[in-house]
Amino acid sequence: MTHDLLTALRPLLTAEASAEAPASGAEPADLEQAVWLRLLERLDMHGPPLDPPGWLRRAVRSEARRSRRTTRLERPYGAEPADDTDRDPADLALAAARRRALRDAVRRLPGRCPRLIEALLSPKDLTYREIAGELGISQGSLGPERSRCLGCLRRLLTSEVAAREGRG
Repeated sequence: MTHDLLTALRPLLTAEASAEAPASGAEPADLEQAVWLRLLERLDMHGPPLDPPGWLRRAVRSEARRSRRTTRLERPYGAEPADDTDRDPADLALAAARRRALRDAVRRLPGRCPRLIEALLSPKDLTYREIAGELGISQGSLGPERSRCLGCLRRLLTSEVAAREGRG
């Protein structure tokens, strides 16, 4: 039953994701992967939707909206002090401390997130295909997994660097 449903929905999902992806700023494969995950979660909790094609169209649009919101909220970071040409020892020490804090937080991530983030941070500048091969996962699932891992990393780092307010 589930296999038949997935096989029947695959062409529709590919078409819908390809149509929504350009406006959402996401790759069609990332939208597809996110919708497949959502469908599997739904099947596990509630069983198949009553109107699978309608549910799938709504799920693709919802994931595309989520991707647009995320893209709109993300801002690029300014240059790190270590990227400047003048190498002030204090700036180098701060940059080294930030790198240590990042590496420590990456090691505390759950599951295969540490390996994924280490691959993304690698000085080899690996492609998604190379990272997927190294981790033994599909290239299409790399984007959603990266997003989850970065979200976990962001929460870890936010709790560590949040300004502590004085008491009293």
